[in-house]
Amino acid sequence: MKKLHIKKGDSVIVIAGNDKDLNTPRKVLSVNPSEDRAIVEGVNMVKKHTKPNSKHPQGGILEQEAPIHISNLQLIDPKSGKATRVGYRMVDGKKVRYAKKSGEEIK
Repeated sequence: MKKLHIKKGDSVIVIAGNDKDLNTPRKVLSVNPSEDRAIVEGVNMVKKHTKPNSKHPQGGILEQEAPIHISNLQLIDPKSGKATRVGYRMVDGKKVRYAKKSGEEIK
């Protein structure tokens, strides 16, 4: 399994693609390491046509998020609130992520 710089629940910004807008933090809903893709809240919205079923008795067209490539996302620095790269270091025998801009640990 691959190790990615983004995890579920992180705050990220989109740095490339149609949903690129500066300084709009968004939440990562899920990550798929085998395909290097993540589903991000409100990004890459697609329309899905569904037949009527028990969950949606009316059927119709639903709008939902589609996966976006990890390389188009950048983590938000917890201290400054701006985009940052991610580094790894050992703290008390555990490997933790930290923001390269501020040196702040990413929880």
